[in-house]
Amino acid sequence: MTSTTFPPQLLALADYLSGEFDNREQALAEPVWYVHLRLWHRPVPLFQEDSFTIFAEQANVVNLERPYRQRIMRLSCGSHPDVPLKVQYYMFKDPTSVIAAGRNPALLNTLTPEHLELLPGCVLNVTQQLLAPNSYKFNATPPPDTRCCFSLGSNNIQVSLGFEVTDNRFLSYDKGIDSTTGKATWGAILGPYSYTKTEHYKN
Repeated sequence: MTSTTFPPQLLALADYLSGEFDNREQALAEPVWYVHLRLWHRPVPLFQEDSFTIFAEQANVVNLERPYRQRIMRLSCGSHPDVPLKVQYYMFKDPTSVIAAGRNPALLNTLTPEHLELLPGCVLNVTQQLLAPNSYKFNATPPPDTRCCFSLGSNNIQVSLGFEVTDNRFLSYDKGIDSTTGKATWGAILGPYSYTKTEHYKN
């Protein structure tokens, strides 16, 4: 499959997700509940035979030199008509090698699949709503009975993933989960982080 044969919905999803995002309005309106964050979604040339791949990273605006949550999102076609698209997440075997790649994408130039670790339970089913000709809203939710878990150092981490995206807005439902109680401990506990796209990156 080449980029010319990708379905328009997959092309749109990759296009909408690619860019730099900021939740300034939300953080100003509700500073007690929402930290002011910067989010980068950088396209990277991996798995190009059947998908689009995006490097994701975020940082507190008051501490941009210390970004965190480096991850890879692989966007591809789903295997069921009811779920036309999917997002598969990967982690880095050595996250320190790509710290600050959101602001310095040259760090991603030598990235290969060997640098990544597949996270089988960290996958989202993506459905779309047609808002207008060639304009969509995408909704990404975990499949039933899946758990997104991974190890980071000596810590076992569980997260609940999810997002909505249109051409200029990204809503993140990502939350950290206490695996013992099942309750959210960080992230979109009171509702999604609402980002506006401030810069667009071409795929």
